[in-house]
Amino acid sequence: MDAKDVSPGGDDELTVLRARVAALEASAATAGPPRHRVRSFFAALLIVVGCVLTPLGIVAAWSSDIVGDTDRYVQTVTPLASDPDIQAAVATRVTNAVMEHIDLNSLLEGVAPDQRPLASKALGKLGDSLESAVGSFVHERAQDVVASPAFETIWADANRAIHTSLDRALTGSDDGAVQINQDTVTIDLAPVVDRVKERLVDSGLSVAGKIPEIHTDFTVVQSEDIGKVKTGFALLQGLGTWLPVISVLLVAGGVLLAAHRRRSLIAGTLGIAVAALVLGVALTVFRTVYLNALPTGVSPAAAGAVYDTLIRYLRTSVRVFVTLGVLIALAAWLSGPSRPATLVRGLWDAGITATRGAADHAGLRTGPVGPFVRRYRTWITWILVAGAAAAVVFWPHPTGWVVFGIALLLLFLLAVTAFLAEETKTKQGPPAETPAL
Repeated sequence: MDAKDVSPGGDDELTVLRARVAALEASAATAGPPRHRVRSFFAALLIVVGCVLTPLGIVAAWSSDIVGDTDRYVQTVTPLASDPDIQAAVATRVTNAVMEHIDLNSLLEGVAPDQRPLASKALGKLGDSLESAVGSFVHERAQDVVASPAFETIWADANRAIHTSLDRALTGSDDGAVQINQDTVTIDLAPVVDRVKERLVDSGLSVAGKIPEIHTDFTVVQSEDIGKVKTGFALLQGLGTWLPVISVLLVAGGVLLAAHRRRSLIAGTLGIAVAALVLGVALTVFRTVYLNALPTGVSPAAAGAVYDTLIRYLRTSVRVFVTLGVLIALAAWLSGPSRPATLVRGLWDAGITATRGAADHAGLRTGPVGPFVRRYRTWITWILVAGAAAAVVFWPHPTGWVVFGIALLLLFLLAVTAFLAEETKTKQGPPAETPAL
């Protein structure tokens, strides 16, 4: 057809269509983006607030767990009784307390009256060396006590008995065996001193039997900011396990509100992982600052052992949140349309198909299970995912390795589901006869 045959009306219709398209684009540019920007703003706000609350939520859950559960607290601090640094610090503290109440001149009571002047003269010449020898003897008996199973029992029973007092100490009341005095949390070692006195008497130092009851303190926590910590600790303990739940719900709400949910899910879960990682780094930095600020007379090694033990489960929670955040973000990314994600899914499907083909070739048949799994594959997949999530939530104090193991198990079950749902590529039954020529 020649160009001259085109009617003039066609150009007019094309012009009208172009004008309508331009009007629609202008309308979308003026009306759509503002609403989209407002929605994206609130979605991002929810995700950011949820990520910021994540470290506080982890600390709140830890504080509620440690102070709110006596068995949990005792389980946490019991290993300290076997820690060499704790044993050395306790032995030194008890030795100093006992030596303050031992009168070296009383050692003459067991000497015959006619020999006392000579013994007294000898004691005067020995001076500091005698005191050092007696001190070493007392220290050996103290080490024997703190290294015995009896000390583990004393330590566990004492911590169980003072758990309520520890709660009071950290939330503002200073009554009980654990007290806050001049920004210091201390434990009374009187039961340990009594055991040491018994050991000294049994070893021949009868003068130790005359030592009165001694109450000496062992420093658990020393900080100038305990007054501030008490207020924050009481607040976090009140929030308990609700704060981490609120944090997760805020991030989930931001993801649901976002226009690009997959991207928001990746950003939100990675944000949670980063926030938890920042808390872990802060715990390490604070440990160094805390130990450097200890006053003279407090063993840095023992204080470090106490610190590491008390926050052991807090560090575990940090690892759990980091692992969960990275795994969920990775799963969301792998389900996306990017070329690397598509390639990974293609390799996965190819592997499942090849495995199913090899199984069919070997004579393995799924029977009615295959069609059933193929029909309800979506439901089965979501049930497996929900089961994995429930396992993480209801697992008593999971670790990062537990979360990783649950993820591997979920991956294996999804592979089995895909294997069963894969359609057989070969025909079943006897081969067809070749028609006669």
